[in-house]
Amino acid sequence: MKAGIVGLPNVGKSTLFNCLSNAKAQSANFPFCTIEPNIGVVNVPDHRLEKLEGLVNPQQVVPATVEIVDIAGLVKGASKGEGLGNQFLGNIRETDAILHVLRCFDNDNVVHVDGSVDPIRDKETIDIELQLKDLESIEKRLDKASRAAKTGNKEAQKEVAVLSSVKVGLESGKSVRAIAVNDEDRLEFVKPLQLITDKPVMYVCNVDERAAVEGNAYVQEVREAVKDEQAEVIYLAVGTEADIAELETYEERQLFLEDLGLTEPGSAKLIRGAYKLLDLETYFTAGEKEVRAWTINKGATAPQAAGVIHTDFEKGFIRAEVIAFDDYVSFGSEAKVKEAGKIRVEGKDYVVKDGDVMHFRFNV
Repeated sequence: MKAGIVGLPNVGKSTLFNCLSNAKAQSANFPFCTIEPNIGVVNVPDHRLEKLEGLVNPQQVVPATVEIVDIAGLVKGASKGEGLGNQFLGNIRETDAILHVLRCFDNDNVVHVDGSVDPIRDKETIDIELQLKDLESIEKRLDKASRAAKTGNKEAQKEVAVLSSVKVGLESGKSVRAIAVNDEDRLEFVKPLQLITDKPVMYVCNVDERAAVEGNAYVQEVREAVKDEQAEVIYLAVGTEADIAELETYEERQLFLEDLGLTEPGSAKLIRGAYKLLDLETYFTAGEKEVRAWTINKGATAPQAAGVIHTDFEKGFIRAEVIAFDDYVSFGSEAKVKEAGKIRVEGKDYVVKDGDVMHFRFNV
């Protein structure tokens, strides 16, 4: 599962990506590992993992991760191949969610590609290019479906009706995620097209240090502009985050954060937000050798969760022994949880809850 960082050139995308790549400097418990120059696997900060570590004292701790992709800046005309348009659009299509960075600070020393600071205009510039590309995809599919519909194919006729309404929405300047389509039709006809503006999005407002705690007027403008998109908006001072990342010790970083009135780096909030945006949840396994956070899709059943560890666990699934995270912390150990009768035995239909501590029984 990948979240792609997008935005106009020079809005802070690469600086943000570099902050994430220095997550080890921000929190010793959550190191970062670069796979390629523009792709990184970032550990998800999770206080629950730290609590389990303190109770179990394992030999190692393995956090959940999310993949972040730094995508080249987009310019006007990208949908027609301008700049790195084709490469940009190809890269973003391969991601599962979008982190859209918007410049929300004034600084005459930092040149803006359009000559002035206007996050709403910047958002619309990228939206238009992505919508034009989606329109191209819709028209291709509509052409094929229309030919089938003319033969009396009922399913094709329904598809034409749904995609035609999406086309009208795109032509009016709406992103696909903001166009009203019922869930069943969206799943059947829209989702398979992997349209770019149908991907979940988080708007990341890059503010200056003065706005790091409470945001600013630009952030409020963005919130108002995206209120119909069901999109999350967060703000962080990317330049300040970069300064924090360069400090050598945890104590220095904490002092810097306290001086700003922050309890943690903004990048930690962004990473958790990206995890949530991808519709991911976490369950834990806890033992003397290892405490580990495992990533699952929201709504996963116990066998599917077991399959994340190994496919044999899913194939031969018998049952899951489940402890609620709060019970584990409250009683202090697995043994005491057992004494209290708080371990549940769940079968194949059990939907895993975020934070469950689990053991699986299987037979292959």
